[in-house]
Amino acid sequence: MKKVVLLVVAVCFTVFSFAQDAAEKMNQANEALQNKEYVKALELYQEVLAIPDHGQDAEGIKSTINQLKPVIAKDDASNAIDSKEYDKALEIYKAAMTEFPDDESLASQAGVKFYNAGIVSYKAKSYLEAAKCFTISEVDFKNDKAEKYKNASLKKVAEDLAAEGKTSVEEVDVCAENKTILISSLANAYVMQGNELYKKGAEVLSAANQKVNDGAMSTADDAYAAEVAKAKKEFVAAIEVLDKALALDASNANATKLLEACKAVQ
Repeated sequence: MKKVVLLVVAVCFTVFSFAQDAAEKMNQANEALQNKEYVKALELYQEVLAIPDHGQDAEGIKSTINQLKPVIAKDDASNAIDSKEYDKALEIYKAAMTEFPDDESLASQAGVKFYNAGIVSYKAKSYLEAAKCFTISEVDFKNDKAEKYKNASLKKVAEDLAAEGKTSVEEVDVCAENKTILISSLANAYVMQGNELYKKGAEVLSAANQKVNDGAMSTADDAYAAEVAKAKKEFVAAIEVLDKALALDASNANATKLLEACKAVQ
């Protein structure tokens, strides 16, 4: 009889020990939650549920865990964006949206986070990075504000390519849709270059003709011939960049119009 009593006491003590351990972990979890240490809180709540005869509100703990998981995912994705790990952040957000389809804040937060990252990159003149962030914000998370800034970023990328004399965008790491936009933007960048060169030539030629009209020189003078040659040099340079524009975008009406104007005054 004495052995049976000892056994019962031992079982009761074990159950009490489990409950006490669970209570302590529960207090630690609640404290971590208040301190916004969400990963730690989640781990502790899960440990509580794993304890036999924990004596805690299992359903309440499970509800808290389900609320914590998307919060942790948001934090992880946000940290990835801050570290410029954009693909990782996108993957985290997408996985969380699949796991927690009722949490509408996931998509809205993701759109804003990538948009803000795009703004930071744009201000830092990291235009290709900015374009990527704005594209993710627009395409993956339906942020309507991002499209305008995506296009502005691609325009800046195109201007940099044009400054280097690039005639292709194949090596630029952008999606197919953005590559199409980039091609058009690069063509327009060359049109702007061509327009500036054309204006310089036209100004030189106009000034020379004004001097002829004023009687300061004649068209037979060497000085006039020199001014005409100077103007033609600008027109030839304009034609070269406008040819680049049309090679990229044959439908660019401004390039065609400027090219015709340059050839007409040669």
